[in-house]
Amino acid sequence: MVNVTRFNPFDDSIDDLLRGFFVRPVAFDGAPQPAQAFRVEVRENEQAYTVQAEIPGVKKEDIHVTIDNDQIAISAEARKEREVKEGERVLRAERHYGKVYRAFTLGQAVDEDKAQARYADGVLELTLPKKAAVASRRLTIN
Repeated sequence: MVNVTRFNPFDDSIDDLLRGFFVRPVAFDGAPQPAQAFRVEVRENEQAYTVQAEIPGVKKEDIHVTIDNDQIAISAEARKEREVKEGERVLRAERHYGKVYRAFTLGQAVDEDKAQARYADGVLELTLPKKAAVASRRLTIN
């Protein structure tokens, strides 16, 4: 039986395949790999933004979140811990290690004092309450 799939031109698999090809077409073992981007999902309701970032294999102590008004920056570092026993050799190593970074701008300023972060099962979840909009004041001209 043949498995037939429909081509989706909006799928990211082609982009993932070609991403970085012209920058570094060949990677040698032991050469540092470029920083990988992690997937982020941002949701919004009337009170807050909810951000979910998939950062597997990272300790929560190695994740840093910066909030500056309406700009959010998330950085993390996955450390490679090599444990090769005598008589063993690594045949294939595909686990990513190194630093990852992602920054984006939201549509409204965030209340940094009420923001919350939770990390479980490789997913960082940020709850970012929106700042109350300041009512504009009309000036009288003298």
